[in-house]
Amino acid sequence: MKRAMIIGCCGAGKSTFARQLHQHTSLPLVHLDQAFWKPGWVEPSKEEWRETVESLVAEPEWILDGNYGGTMDIRIKAADTIFFLDFPTGKCLWRITKRLFQNYGKVRESMKEGCPERFDLKFFLYVAHWRSTRRAGILSKLEQVAQEKQVVLLRNDDEIQQFLNQLERLRSH
Repeated sequence: MKRAMIIGCCGAGKSTFARQLHQHTSLPLVHLDQAFWKPGWVEPSKEEWRETVESLVAEPEWILDGNYGGTMDIRIKAADTIFFLDFPTGKCLWRITKRLFQNYGKVRESMKEGCPERFDLKFFLYVAHWRSTRRAGILSKLEQVAQEKQVVLLRNDDEIQQFLNQLERLRSH
């Protein structure tokens, strides 16, 4: 594993898993939220974002944490390992709500400076409907590359911990 991407619903734990994977592998970690947003929650143009992602995937090693569907194909093509955190909607909604209360007005570690945690109803609804609107398309994309890439489906915190434990055992041998 040299180029790993982590995708899944907001609140599934992508950034946390990315940090843990980084600790186990020492691969450079990029939180796509930091690369995407400009201070004040300003979005880049589509062209600017594609150029940024193309630059990121050109690096020889990385962990890329985040969805950003418009550039997912670029990352899938470049990745050798794809982690899909396929968590239940209720768990994701609980986590984004908890995150909001814990970090309101503060900038999270995985977020761009100048983008403090805030309540956003549109984002909450996006998470509530993510599984029914996005999951099938992602699973289809992953199925198409499963023969040539390592695709790892993790459905809960126990499976994440089991994977990390297995990685640690492999590293120590």
